[in-house]
Amino acid sequence: MAESDWDSVTYLKKRTPRAAEMRSKQAIASAQRHGQGVETTEKFFAGGNKQHSANKDTAKLDRETEELHHERVALDVGKLIQQGRLGKKLTQKELATKINEKPNVIIEYEQGKAIPNNQILGKIERVIGIKLRGKDKGKTFEQGGKGKK
Repeated sequence: MAESDWDSVTYLKKRTPRAAEMRSKQAIASAQRHGQGVETTEKFFAGGNKQHSANKDTAKLDRETEELHHERVALDVGKLIQQGRLGKKLTQKELATKINEKPNVIIEYEQGKAIPNNQILGKIERVIGIKLRGKDKGKTFEQGGKGKK
């Protein structure tokens, strides 16, 4: 009967929570209720699309005035994009899908509201087959090679 000692007490220790459990909303709320400190941090550029990330021109855009403003796509380039798109029988959405951009980008380029981006203009040139930049603007785009002879 030595095992049934009523005077000794055995405490079972709770296991320590895992890191994922400590980040749950329940764990954070519990810590805040008990007055414990909760620290939250966000990784630098976490989940950001580097292709469309903010750059140093963003501050210039914020300070844009009538005297100082960014160059926009010329209306003749917008007309060329529209003519080439219609020549290939593409909608704005289909063209945007082919160049991996949002349809809003194509709309802005056709309306002359977009700030020119040579990468996007190059993609559009290849899809519609018309040069949009340089002295050969409006001529058909050579599919073999880089388009230069």
